[in-house]
Amino acid sequence: MAAKELLEVSKPRIVVLLVITAVTSMYAASKLVGPELDLLGLFHIIIAGALASAGSSALNHYYDRDIDPLMKRTSARPIPSGKIKAPTVLAYGLAVSVASVVYAYFTLNWVSTFFIGLGIFFYVIIYTAWLKRKNSSNIVIGGFAGSAASMAGWTAATGFVPPMGIDLLGFLVGFLVFVWTPSHFWCLAMKIRDDYAEARVPMLPVLIGMQKTSKYILANTTILLPYSLALYAFGLGLVYVAIAAVSGGLMLVYHYKLTKNPTSDFAWKAYKVTAPYLTIIFVAVALDAAFHFRI
Repeated sequence: MAAKELLEVSKPRIVVLLVITAVTSMYAASKLVGPELDLLGLFHIIIAGALASAGSSALNHYYDRDIDPLMKRTSARPIPSGKIKAPTVLAYGLAVSVASVVYAYFTLNWVSTFFIGLGIFFYVIIYTAWLKRKNSSNIVIGGFAGSAASMAGWTAATGFVPPMGIDLLGFLVGFLVFVWTPSHFWCLAMKIRDDYAEARVPMLPVLIGMQKTSKYILANTTILLPYSLALYAFGLGLVYVAIAAVSGGLMLVYHYKLTKNPTSDFAWKAYKVTAPYLTIIFVAVALDAAFHFRI
């Protein structure tokens, strides 16, 4: 059934994750910066964010239709398995992506609409079409697509804040996604290194090996943890700091252990610890805004 396949190419788990970052960011911005939360606006950011994520994910499926059959993890996807035609996915991806921007323009504000469009552009053009197959920095730079979701949610509450269009705290909260992404994705890349090697995708483990990649992951996490805690200095409170310290500290422990055991199996364990971090940290941002306490 086409509907089932279209849902699959939309990558619903990523849709949920990005909508959570947008919604929690919008809620936090309304509490910490103002004005008061607009419940209708919250509904609109959910719809626009879900459409943007689904559309860009579908376009990713379409573009990668030639290398997906080469990788075990992706060979059963709808296009390579023949369950759905590639032009159908292309048309769906383009239509939903455009719809997300148009919907945001008429229901949110132009700054939030800009960040929604920027997220689509980074994921589809910068990451998928340009960097993924050419440069080992692919996922590092492409990670900004996730940051745009948070910034869209934040500015949906605050509107335009000169000179950048978004206030500093909103930018720094969104940038958490960018800083987290390499640790998260390189763990997955270590797990499926052979797949990427077969498809000739220059992910870090393919180019420099498992041991060196594990050290890059640890180095990135040693940046992520203090960065996350430093947001206290820019306005977040102790509820957030406590959760960020525990969740980031757990990641740091597992990524240190990964350098001692840089195998595919342990990388998968580290990935399972790293994956929930983003949801936890953005829920922490929202809880902190609800129960704001600083010394």
